[in-house]
Amino acid sequence: MAVGGRSAGQTQADAGVAGAAVAPRRPAKANRAGMMRQYDLVDRVRAYNPNTDEDLLNRAYVYAMKAHGEQKRASGDPYFSHPLEVAAILTDLKLDDATIVAALLHDTIEDTESTRAEIDQLFGTKIGALVEGLTKLKRLELVSREAKQAENLRKLLLAISSDVRVLLVKLADRLHNMRTMEFMPPASRKRIAEETLDIYAPLAARMGMQEMREELEDLSFRVLDSDAHEVVTQRLDALTDLNRNLIGEIETQLFASLEKHGIKALVKGRRKQPYSIWTKMERKSVNFEQLSDVFGFRIIVETPEECYRALGVVHTCWPVVPGRFKDYISTPKQNDYRSIHTTVIGPGNQRVELQIRTAEMDRIDEYGIAAHAFYKEGADSPAEMLKRESNAFAWLRHTIEMLAESANPEEFLEHTKMELFHDQVFCFTPKGKLIALPRHANVIDFAYAVHTDVGNSTVGCKINGQFSPLASELHNGDEVMVLTSRAQSAPPSAWEQLAVTGKAKAAIRRATRAAVRDQYAALGRRIVERLFTRAKIVYADDKLTGALPRLARSSIEEVMAAVGRGEIKAADVARAMYPDYKEEARQSGLKAAKAKAPVEPAKTAIPIRGLNSDLPVKFAPNGGAVPGDRIVGIVMPGEGITIYPIQAPALKDFEEEPERWVDVRWDIDESAPPRRFPARLHVQNVNEPGSLAQIAGVIAEHDGNIDNIGMSRRSPDFTDLIIDLEVYDLKHLNGIINQLRAKAVVASVERVNG
Repeated sequence: MAVGGRSAGQTQADAGVAGAAVAPRRPAKANRAGMMRQYDLVDRVRAYNPNTDEDLLNRAYVYAMKAHGEQKRASGDPYFSHPLEVAAILTDLKLDDATIVAALLHDTIEDTESTRAEIDQLFGTKIGALVEGLTKLKRLELVSREAKQAENLRKLLLAISSDVRVLLVKLADRLHNMRTMEFMPPASRKRIAEETLDIYAPLAARMGMQEMREELEDLSFRVLDSDAHEVVTQRLDALTDLNRNLIGEIETQLFASLEKHGIKALVKGRRKQPYSIWTKMERKSVNFEQLSDVFGFRIIVETPEECYRALGVVHTCWPVVPGRFKDYISTPKQNDYRSIHTTVIGPGNQRVELQIRTAEMDRIDEYGIAAHAFYKEGADSPAEMLKRESNAFAWLRHTIEMLAESANPEEFLEHTKMELFHDQVFCFTPKGKLIALPRHANVIDFAYAVHTDVGNSTVGCKINGQFSPLASELHNGDEVMVLTSRAQSAPPSAWEQLAVTGKAKAAIRRATRAAVRDQYAALGRRIVERLFTRAKIVYADDKLTGALPRLARSSIEEVMAAVGRGEIKAADVARAMYPDYKEEARQSGLKAAKAKAPVEPAKTAIPIRGLNSDLPVKFAPNGGAVPGDRIVGIVMPGEGITIYPIQAPALKDFEEEPERWVDVRWDIDESAPPRRFPARLHVQNVNEPGSLAQIAGVIAEHDGNIDNIGMSRRSPDFTDLIIDLEVYDLKHLNGIINQLRAKAVVASVERVNG
């Protein structure tokens, strides 16, 4: 029921048919008596576009009908009925001639003998491009398997990036297929319904096309859980009958109150859709009777100013439900949705959910991106026009930009689904710039939404003037100041798990990969240069550039990174540059390392500063190494260098692989804050109360840091302790060992070497 432009008395008289007013609205359906005629199609387009090219529409109609000929659908209907109904759906959206023609022709290249060249010749290159874009999509029947589905979604978005009308035709095509899928096998119905619910319905929502989204969801819900759909629909119908008079009363009171204050308005009641009701019941774990907002009402006025006047009237007449007010007029959603939402306690103590908007806002809510009239004379290309007029298209372009940032299709699908389904919060920079983010987003997401470089260099933040953790969830209206540092060029990899938005996750992953690649490249360069120095041959980037084809790499950085990861030997690089190079015969790794002088010449050994250096370095897993130890490095494929003390027993495992041994040396910056290094002790202590506390006390008193303690009972009187600790150097470690040995509760202390 809709109230507007008539007296309250007339409104009350119509209350008996209020049940019809709240039935769900739908675009025109395919249930027509026979196929639509040419003149019917032309009349439908001319109704909203008096300047339509009737000849173009007629030619497309006849061409498509002849091209499909005797082809049949699974239902037995002529195949041509499908593109015709797709075109009819698009006339409901009031789309331009080119889109209607593309809908009529969208299956011709794929399913008939028509060609792109023929379409171009008969209907022009623009329509030909639309039809070809749709043809490519038709070849991509999406399936449930994640990788293939993700790759197809990438292609879908790329196809519509140049002309969004491809998406509108594709959505209409999917809608008609969903309306007629009862003739398909059950497995196909289930797969297509899942895909529709997963991708197409949310995509329609992101484009602002709420009516289409609701029908796609309802049709999918009916296939995937027919019992639940039937139960919810029956309950909705029963509730509608029960509240028939109440709905009419609410509409009447709203209209009368607004008219009294001089506001000309249309009041419409509507009930929520079965799928929306079902998902809310599941999300909140409530039953149907506990839902308080099954019915909603729209107040449609003439201007945005009247929206706020109407809000004042409603809040004056009825008590407001706290926390249920949202102003999407001042801060529109990314799909261009604009409206004021509020909930009040209405007649009979019923919660009444209200949406207040103008007629233009209501049109955009119904048609979304299709509400931008492509058929206006003098209009630019759809892409250019939408860049100016549509936030939804801005989201689409942002999503397409993410294509280049996703390492694999599954990542892209994950991130795109994430952004398709999320609602939004609106936050501000200190300068007042509005940043829209998905719900549950945090400061990390905010920083990357401002700029990728800002995100990569973020070190802290203030929310509403207060220092806060970077993982803090943001809320509507928060003012966020991001603190950055030039010293941080790449974010911690753990941020990827904290981030919510696809953009932030992709940027973090890209930055950490680049940082790791740079580390391996730096290590590889040092290994190569050290070999060249030892072999007394000249290294030059220019000469290596010429040898890249022999190494099957495209750049010097790739070569160096491959050497650092252990994928290419430094000797192979030398041979690629100098074919006559012969690698010197080397002793086994352990013998060669022990034969060297205690102090390696600085020009050949790789300097080691610790775990936070610019090289991919790890210390021996069972005992580590500390400054003061004689050390050697072992190249671990894909992991960088592992540093071992020269006395480590584990080195015997690499004795027959001398090419993996690299010369390393300590390079401790005395002016920098001291760093700690890992070591391990084996302590046998007397099993008596307080012995562990004494041992821990000695380590703490001498500024050691315990990382981990393992205990095992050796005998009733003694306990074995394995203590992982951090110390500054060998002198520091030996001091702790000596102090432990002086304790009466300690039987013995030995250092463990990996």
